[in-house]
Amino acid sequence: MASTGEGKGAAAAGYQYASYGGYDAGEERRWWPWLVPTVFVACIVVFIVEMFVNNCPRHGSPLGDACVAGFLRQFAFQPLRENPLLGPSSATLEKMGALDWAKVVHQHQAWRLISCIWLHAGLIHLIVNMLSLLFIGIRLEQQFGFVRIGVIYLLSGFGGSVLSALFLHNNYISVGASGALFGLLGSMLSELIMNWTIYSNKVAAIITLLFIIAINLAIGILPHADNFAHIGGFVTGFLLGFVLLARPQFGWMERHELPQTNQPRKYKAYQYALLTVALLLLLVGFVVALAMLFKGKNGNDSCHWCQYLNCVPTSRWKCNT
Repeated sequence: MASTGEGKGAAAAGYQYASYGGYDAGEERRWWPWLVPTVFVACIVVFIVEMFVNNCPRHGSPLGDACVAGFLRQFAFQPLRENPLLGPSSATLEKMGALDWAKVVHQHQAWRLISCIWLHAGLIHLIVNMLSLLFIGIRLEQQFGFVRIGVIYLLSGFGGSVLSALFLHNNYISVGASGALFGLLGSMLSELIMNWTIYSNKVAAIITLLFIIAINLAIGILPHADNFAHIGGFVTGFLLGFVLLARPQFGWMERHELPQTNQPRKYKAYQYALLTVALLLLLVGFVVALAMLFKGKNGNDSCHWCQYLNCVPTSRWKCNT
């Protein structure tokens, strides 16, 4: 079972960098965050439903082992040998909408590209992802509002699912919000670049953020983590950050107090340029990736080394288990 989102703890801690490189947003509108807490609650509810449907005591395990935490009765977990993350069986996840390439392409179940974002492989998977969501998402929603952060979250999750489906074919399913969370992380990086001139401690901020991103992507090369979803979500969020998270230059908020002849432009020329390029890359990327996916193309046929972006085999583990 390939699950998107193991090893997200570093990302959660990473948002502490963001007094945003010395930028004082005190005069900007501060939004009351409600979307991120709603997503948080929704993911927990979905996981409870997963365990209710799974019903380990009734359906048992193909390994014949006893359910974990049997005192939970219908909500007991599958045996650790089957699911070490304390969660349901692969069959339950597949039934509830896990990302499955064959079903997306051959059975026209494209809805799985979205539904898998709301599922989690186990309690550990859920806790790590939800902590990351709270640390990253609430601060972003306070600064940019629920519409922009909601768009980044959903489209990044979708982008992660598309790339995952292109490279993880038969015998794998994928679940988790990590693609969406990596999208938020990517948008933080592009927001920093997009609004470069308004920050004071920009070098320290970008080095810290790049270090956090590198650590999280490196963890993704371990077995059972879907790093393609991480990468797809990150790239989507990175491009969306240029499109949605530009800040007006200094003086724009006070333009009504200035003479008509000295009116500043809302954004600088380089911000418009970055926005345009990012939007074009985003549109072209989605069109090409979706066309390849629904034609049944395997991304590994065009990129033989890309498999190592998802898992690097060592003497301690194999990548095909």
